[in-house]
Amino acid sequence: MKKWVIPDIHGCAYTLQILVENQIEPSKEDMLIFLGDYIDRGPDSKGVIDFIMGLETQGYNVKTLLGNHEDYCVQAWEADRKKSSLLGIRLKSSEQKEWEKRGGKETLMSFGVKSPRDIPEKYIDWMRKLEYYIEVDDFIIAHAGFNFKIDDPFTDKHSMIWIREFEVKPEKIRNKRLIHGHVPVHLDLIYQAIQSKTSNFIALDNGIYFTKRKGFGNLIALELTEMEYIAQTLLDEVTYKGE
Repeated sequence: MKKWVIPDIHGCAYTLQILVENQIEPSKEDMLIFLGDYIDRGPDSKGVIDFIMGLETQGYNVKTLLGNHEDYCVQAWEADRKKSSLLGIRLKSSEQKEWEKRGGKETLMSFGVKSPRDIPEKYIDWMRKLEYYIEVDDFIIAHAGFNFKIDDPFTDKHSMIWIREFEVKPEKIRNKRLIHGHVPVHLDLIYQAIQSKTSNFIALDNGIYFTKRKGFGNLIALELTEMEYIAQTLLDEVTYKGE
């Protein structure tokens, strides 16, 4: 049984499909762990979720974590559903404006809608059910990381999807090694962390949407049993220029 961890996909559905179907080629006994940030910035956020939903429907062993971009989307959807129109004009909520600055526009386009409220509810329900973290063997896996400044990091769910800077204290996460995405890091640093015998964390996000930055622009898959990884070069056309 192999256990694959795949970080931030950001709407790059074709790259994901090639990584899973042509590179990983999972059996239904294998585990596929997705770290969140399925949507935004790339051209086909809907396609990413459809692909993962398809794996779930086909009976693959899929574990899905919540990322901050799904949190953005759900908040924008809920705010838009509550907002009333003014003289027949529906103004954007502050949540939608914030989301759109960080790739939400591309997600709306992938669904063929202009307002978050028009995203089919089954996708929002799917996002709402995503997990904050999971434990697999000697690893604790979350989208962003943990708040190690408090006694029990497992009580701070907000940090699990949003935190950017932290110093890992293994004794607070059952002396397990942390795997996370969220903040893009150079491919060399990813390799070094995977190979290290002393590092207490592995950051896997290689910034798939960084199309012109050397050492970035790949979708990573880390296999936890052999500690080997695949770096699938971006195959989607990303035009995102925002924050």
